[in-house]
Amino acid sequence: MVSLVELSAQLGPHLATVGGQGLRPRQLSGVHVSELEDPTPYLEGGELLLTTGMPLIGKRAATSAYVHRLRAKGVHALGIGLGPWLAEVPDYLEEACSKAGIDLLTVPDGVPFQHVSRAFWGLSARSGQADLMGSLGTQTALARAAMRPDATSAVVRGLAQALGGWAAYLPVDSGTETFWPADTKSLVPLLHAETLRLNRTGAHSAATFELHGQPVVEYPIASGDHIHGFLAIGPGRTLTAADRQVIVTVCILLAIKARQREVVSSATAALGSAVAKLILHGQTEAARMLAVDVGLQDLPARVRVLGLRMHPDDDASSLVRAAPLLDHDAGLPALGTALATCLLRHEENGVLYVVLTADEGTPEPDASRVSFEDARESLAGALSDPVSLSEVPGAVPSVRQAVKQAPAGLLVAVSSGQDAQADIWVQALAAYSRADLVATVFQYLRHRGHWENASRDLGIHRNSVRHRIGIAQSLLGVSLDDPDVFAPLWLALRQRPN
Repeated sequence: MVSLVELSAQLGPHLATVGGQGLRPRQLSGVHVSELEDPTPYLEGGELLLTTGMPLIGKRAATSAYVHRLRAKGVHALGIGLGPWLAEVPDYLEEACSKAGIDLLTVPDGVPFQHVSRAFWGLSARSGQADLMGSLGTQTALARAAMRPDATSAVVRGLAQALGGWAAYLPVDSGTETFWPADTKSLVPLLHAETLRLNRTGAHSAATFELHGQPVVEYPIASGDHIHGFLAIGPGRTLTAADRQVIVTVCILLAIKARQREVVSSATAALGSAVAKLILHGQTEAARMLAVDVGLQDLPARVRVLGLRMHPDDDASSLVRAAPLLDHDAGLPALGTALATCLLRHEENGVLYVVLTADEGTPEPDASRVSFEDARESLAGALSDPVSLSEVPGAVPSVRQAVKQAPAGLLVAVSSGQDAQADIWVQALAAYSRADLVATVFQYLRHRGHWENASRDLGIHRNSVRHRIGIAQSLLGVSLDDPDVFAPLWLALRQRPN
């Protein structure tokens, strides 16, 4: 915009103040010419009003009312064109403008009002061009900042400095918030609360709200229908069109960086899943080699196997974010939010397995950022005791069975002994009094599920074998054809005294 001081300086003696008074630093909304006794219906406020003074000649009372109406409308300045109607400015007009706080100026005789208007619009054009160039310069600097290793921090800082206020980027996942200046940290909890609300409603447009009586604008950072995070801004001044263009540029840059991180994260997650799968299936050395080849951290010597109940449409990241809020058995370590960064995850047969470092201390979850709304209400889990990598396959069947039987909302403990769950199964079979389920299951497993061979060794009809196996599976809640079940159960039955 153009200030009255700038316009007066541009025109020099062609727009001079009355009595050499200094001008107030006001921004003009325009220049308007009128000879009406009441021009205010045609004004918006903030203008420099030009008149030859016809309505004011010798009319002290009318002049006072005229100036009062201009003040009420918000007119910043009054310019009197000297000439046929007024050779000089009347004292009563100068007095009325002084009381009203309206700057009074003169346009010399022979200088057309159009000259003033052209000067105003010329300055406006240059001001707009300067704003545009400043905006382009800021956007260029921000684009360069986006190429730095600390891109998000650099862009957020640059935006806050450009707007003379503060800015904060809050990712919707477990990522770390970025803000500038440092004292903005005190606003982060409040911003998170508002961000959670906007994310749940799926807001894909800018939203405004107040914090401590100050306006805040929040923009979703999204690619397609996926929201990566929110950019919150507390501008230090009224936003201009150029400011808004800079903000749009920052939103685009943050979305690009978030998408790049998402692609890298997806590839890393796939590699982590492959390593975890090898560990779970006993291919320890292959897992170590793959981890080294793809740049993952060295595999720990001892781990815990975490199992989380998973449905087909569940998201693994949401599950691990919600898992720390599960109630857990006495003696189990608390799962912290660092669980969300563990890469060794693999989903198999409705269970999400996470291979955790056994001695890794993790912080308690932040309830303001983690919620069971991130996952199904039926979420449950099981956690093994510490085992070596080579012992993981033996712990998996027990973890899997425990996960399936765990009550919703609970994390249960699983013994690290490879035969612990199998021993429980054998005890359950032996406690059944109506038939010899131990012998039946033993022969069934020994003959690898062949009914005829099992019935011959047992000396009973094959339909009886079928019936007993059905009872055994119902009693144990497992399938005897599941390798994770029959392997440890077969070993336990073989070791059982006759």
